[in-house]
Amino acid sequence: MTTLRIRSLVGLAALTVAFTATAATAQTCTPAHKFPTVAEGKLTIAIYEYPPFSTASSDGKIGGVDSEIAKKFAAANCLTLVPAIVDPAATIQYVLSGKADLAGGDWYRTAERAKVLGLSWPTYLDQMGIYSKAGYSKIKDLEGKKVGTVSGFLWVAELQKLLGSNLKLYQNPVALAQDLEAGRVDVGVDSFGTGAYAQAKGGYPGIKIKVAEPDPRVQASIQAAQANLLYTKANTELGKALDDAIQQMHKSGDLKAILKANGLDPSGSDVGEPRVVN
Repeated sequence: MTTLRIRSLVGLAALTVAFTATAATAQTCTPAHKFPTVAEGKLTIAIYEYPPFSTASSDGKIGGVDSEIAKKFAAANCLTLVPAIVDPAATIQYVLSGKADLAGGDWYRTAERAKVLGLSWPTYLDQMGIYSKAGYSKIKDLEGKKVGTVSGFLWVAELQKLLGSNLKLYQNPVALAQDLEAGRVDVGVDSFGTGAYAQAKGGYPGIKIKVAEPDPRVQASIQAAQANLLYTKANTELGKALDDAIQQMHKSGDLKAILKANGLDPSGSDVGEPRVVN
């Protein structure tokens, strides 16, 4: 037998072993649940840059709390997680139009969203934060000052009623942070978790970030919003599987670990029973 022939047989044997090992590995993965997805064998999540809840890099890698939850859910069901990195405004639309199975990025459980989207079991609480150089923590501290906040939060409507033209809305936290640092607004109102994470990374120099003290005029200061992963409302099988996975993560302590790893207080996983806000 020639040397070339021997090498060919050895190479063929190696390929056969590799293929068999790969097939065996695939067969060892037993999904916890079975449900349809946008692309077979894949779980597509629409996500945007909003650390520490969701992060997205130019090379397509994603991270943050919601991404880690989705990664665990995908792995438990033998699916490859595929990110669709989009603008915040397009995230929900990707799910509604059938381009993605899930949407991540600190989305709240609200009655309006429940009309058109599936809401998962609550993942964590997102507290209302007050950002200022003076260290304000009370809603009454905002009165008579130029205040900025980000559109879409639960407190926006009540702050508009309370502050009127003194409240300026921003499309994202970055624009708010820039105006706050430049003194174009006196106070910022945003997610406490977002600010705490950014400050730990060197952001918001000279700014004190406090959890808003309870005030009946702004309900979000009394009861923190429950975040969740959004999914296609008609895909009830996926919804049941997602709820089960998230509840298991609560019981195992995985969610506390995910929050801590992303610079957040693990107590944020103490969500209580599911609820929606108007």
